[in-house]
Amino acid sequence: MDPVSLLISVVDDDESVRESLPDLLREFGFMAKSFASANEFLVSRCADKTKCLILDIAMPGMSGPELKRELERTGYFIPTIFITAHAEICSRPDVRDGAAACLVKPFSDMALQNAVKKALEST
Repeated sequence: MDPVSLLISVVDDDESVRESLPDLLREFGFMAKSFASANEFLVSRCADKTKCLILDIAMPGMSGPELKRELERTGYFIPTIFITAHAEICSRPDVRDGAAACLVKPFSDMALQNAVKKALEST
């Protein structure tokens, strides 16, 4: 599948992440869209087009793991990469189970590219 036809959605309450990650993903050749909250993503109706989700774990309102569970409850099983500033959170069962990767901020471009590749291969 052509990377340009693959939408990667980034959900993070941190504005700098919402601005920088989509730019980096576009450099990798993907389409990318960012959202400030789980709710913003849910109301966007982008779930059916999204081939990979990059979710911040700790966000106000619905967390990244909660968003993943809500999407699965409604029939969307989207490969997910969690991102966090706290390494110990990556070992939590609600984060580890079913996620393609968990990256600790700041992470390298190569780590992100590898995680996206792994996530897309899981579909």
